[in-house]
Amino acid sequence: MRKLELHWKIIIGMLLGLVFGFIMTQVDGGKDFSNDWIKPIGTIFIKLLKLIAIPLILASLIKGISDLKDISKFQLIGLRTIVIYVITTIIAITIGLLLVNFFEPGNGISNETISKLTNTYAQNSGVQDKLAAASVQKETGPLQFVEDMVPDNAFKAFSNNRLMLQVIFFSIFLGISMLLIGDKKSKPLKSLFDSLNDVVLKMVDLIMLTAPYAVFALLANVVVSSGDPDILYALLRYAIVIIIGLLLMIVIYSIIVSSFTKKNPFWFLKQISPAQLLAFSTSSSAATLPVTMERVEEHIGVDKEVSSFVLPVGATINMDGTSLYQAVAAVFICQALAFDISFADQLTIVLTALLASIGTAAVPGAGMVMLVIVLESIGFPSDKLAIGIALIFAVDRPLDMFRTVVNITGDATVSMLVAKSVGKLGDPKVKNWDDNYKNVKG
Repeated sequence: MRKLELHWKIIIGMLLGLVFGFIMTQVDGGKDFSNDWIKPIGTIFIKLLKLIAIPLILASLIKGISDLKDISKFQLIGLRTIVIYVITTIIAITIGLLLVNFFEPGNGISNETISKLTNTYAQNSGVQDKLAAASVQKETGPLQFVEDMVPDNAFKAFSNNRLMLQVIFFSIFLGISMLLIGDKKSKPLKSLFDSLNDVVLKMVDLIMLTAPYAVFALLANVVVSSGDPDILYALLRYAIVIIIGLLLMIVIYSIIVSSFTKKNPFWFLKQISPAQLLAFSTSSSAATLPVTMERVEEHIGVDKEVSSFVLPVGATINMDGTSLYQAVAAVFICQALAFDISFADQLTIVLTALLASIGTAAVPGAGMVMLVIVLESIGFPSDKLAIGIALIFAVDRPLDMFRTVVNITGDATVSMLVAKSVGKLGDPKVKNWDDNYKNVKG
């Protein structure tokens, strides 16, 4: 009997989770049961993925750099990565603006719906937290982003997943230093990180055995904790515009993969699908990163020298889905609240959303913080910011799930492009969790 592939198991888990979640909303005490007995399964799974994210970046990036014989090749990889990420982000923002101006979803929102959303969410702690966080972000200087990249304590950076750029900086610094002292002196340290990398990747394989059960729990919790169906329906046009834009980005990635790497785009999507499904379930590029790296390296064939840099950097600064969402959301809010914006304002949205995407943390909901900054950049009234954010708050989590899929698909696409350009795109070498099991089984 043919073994069921992982992505099919995950899809089955997602569908069962949706059905179970819906049933729990119809049963007395169902929500409490789900929160007490189902939600923790998904929470533990996300914690396990986050647990290995920092060790994986550290080991993988140091191994990738220390394997390089020519340090100029790393400069080439870095430059091409940043340039391609900027280009795909601009494409995403442009698609978002074209769609929202064409469909004008904000013009279909009635004053009654605006009042209902405002009363429900304007004073919500989540909305207020986003406004406060945006206020702090706005006060930072132009080089704060660069300053924040450099850690003053490596172990402090290792202890916080939100400080991923600091871990990347330290890993690059250490990897380059190992190259400069020569093979003989760096060999003991290189062997340590080579071994650590293999161990962490095996941990990814083991964690993925629980993925179908985890996505069941995660999706069930999303359904159980969803808001008023009437409000969700009122925002359907807005949500559809964003989803169309995100689907177009997937199509563009597929065309890019086919054109530049000569790989079948359907094969590419199939290989990356487990990471996409986990991104949808967790709404976090950072939590999905270990799986993205495993799929790109072992199942697509991108060399570790490329993936170890491109993917961690992408999980932090490449937010194509989030940038598209910010463009649509900003114009939607302006349409709904009758705030006129010019063509120049929309160009400002492109620039601000591009810069904001670099600073957007790879965690659920961070895109909304950047949305506040985007709105303020076009002169949106500060007294209406809470109302504007309240308009879209109800559907932010489900849309966050969709845009995270685009974020990690973009990361995988760029890693293939960069690998192809430097001759580091080879044949897949799949490893299974039980490759060495028979030797230790006893």
